[in-house]
Amino acid sequence: MAKYLILGSYNSTAWAAQVKEPGNRIDAVRPMFERMGGSLESAYFAFGDYDIVGIVDMPNNITAAAMSIAVSAGGALRTFKTVPLIDEEEGVEALKKAAQMGYAPPGS
Repeated sequence: MAKYLILGSYNSTAWAAQVKEPGNRIDAVRPMFERMGGSLESAYFAFGDYDIVGIVDMPNNITAAAMSIAVSAGGALRTFKTVPLIDEEEGVEALKKAAQMGYAPPGS
């Protein structure tokens, strides 16, 4: 299963609706991830550029893209970002491959 970082910012209408009727949005959206064969590993409210932050498991990039499209199309978020994550082992493999690339920056 692939992991993704999700970052979102609610619009003022969505915030107003939640203030009027507070509820656990995590419980409300968890079934969506499960229907798609994934899971919501963790989620948090946040301060700053994003209001919500989460880690999700999805079967593949197509399913993650579908999730991102569905959430964005809902209209409750000003911004929604889905970031693919790789684990430490994959990161080290990427570093090893980068060392073999032979890239030379401009002006070198």
